[in-house]
Amino acid sequence: MNKKIVLCCLVVSTVGLQACTTVDPYTREEKTASAAKGAAIGAAVGAVLGIATSGDKKKRKERALKGAGIGALAGGGVGYYMDVQEAKLRQQLEQTGVSVTRSGDNIILNMPSNITFAVDRADVNPDFVDTLGSVALVLKEYKSTMIEVAGHTDSTGSEVYNQRLSQQRAQSVSQVLIANGVQSVRIDSVGYGEGYPVASNSSAAGRQQNRRVELTLLPYVQ
Repeated sequence: MNKKIVLCCLVVSTVGLQACTTVDPYTREEKTASAAKGAAIGAAVGAVLGIATSGDKKKRKERALKGAGIGALAGGGVGYYMDVQEAKLRQQLEQTGVSVTRSGDNIILNMPSNITFAVDRADVNPDFVDTLGSVALVLKEYKSTMIEVAGHTDSTGSEVYNQRLSQQRAQSVSQVLIANGVQSVRIDSVGYGEGYPVASNSSAAGRQQNRRVELTLLPYVQ
């Protein structure tokens, strides 16, 4: 069977995503997973990992994954695989300021800029490098998880500047993960600039929420 990346389409709206059934990682009982709440969580994941509609590009990515020894998951075990990974991430990220949100078989880590970057800077705060190291510990254990690192800004400044800053911040986070042993072939860095706000830019509190980096974790399945 040909391997492929299954990408869950996340609707960028204020409407919550439908809940789905998963398996509790501790009791093995079926449960209804919580729907992702709020706008733009995991926005525009359709472009994740550079797998576009182009067949050649997709094949190149799949060859790269295979060459790195990364195998696809069997469909029936995906829910449990992501459940256990989610539980470990929640444990590692407790009291770090990073939120963990589950959306179907995807996991979104929201990293607000007040703990990740100084104002108008793209280098990761030294205190936050250890937190990213904790994320990397889990990601190295779950090698069939693909990662989109997405940078977002508020609307202050020009669109061109915000686009560049968001891309640089996403790349900085990616480099820290790679330095901590996460294979680069699993990571795609993208800057969305000011295009996907999660709050109003008319207030300081809203702008602070919009300045963020999101990691969207997706299972690589057959």
